[in-house]
Amino acid sequence: MSYKTHTEDFIENLYTRLGIFSPYQLDFREIAYRLDIQLYYWKNPSQALFLKGKVYIFLNEDLNEQEMWQDFCHELCHALWHSGSQKKMPYSWIEYQEWKADNFMLHACVPTFMLNKLELPFNEEKAIHLICEQFKVEEDVAYKRLHHYSYNHFYNRDFREERSNFSGIC
Repeated sequence: MSYKTHTEDFIENLYTRLGIFSPYQLDFREIAYRLDIQLYYWKNPSQALFLKGKVYIFLNEDLNEQEMWQDFCHELCHALWHSGSQKKMPYSWIEYQEWKADNFMLHACVPTFMLNKLELPFNEEKAIHLICEQFKVEEDVAYKRLHHYSYNHFYNRDFREERSNFSGIC
């Protein structure tokens, strides 16, 4: 049996509520607009800031479009799930928040409910290329997301064995 995680459910509900159902609709500028998040570009590392009940996401202007999309999704996690300044937090809590934001980014950039609709090739390299192309992410993000997806959603052992050319599945 296949189960969805809290993150997968959250992202599907969020995107559905925003009217986003297909990869071509995944646009960080539009998502920020629909969530009333102010988006700015600057020379510093990307970050989310909270001021007087308002959320601001600052993206590094030197990033390419794929990197901006990935950074936006990472910062979106902070904006939606975290609060407070990391400057006042213990290092272990900062690590935990960053791990959560990285995981959120993988799922927000390449949502499970959209991946389920794709006919993924059995060849790992071709599957990664398709994910890069459809979801406008870098290859390392597509690789990680494919492995998360395959591990969590190819729940039938016989099916996993059929797809054993996806390294790390069995």
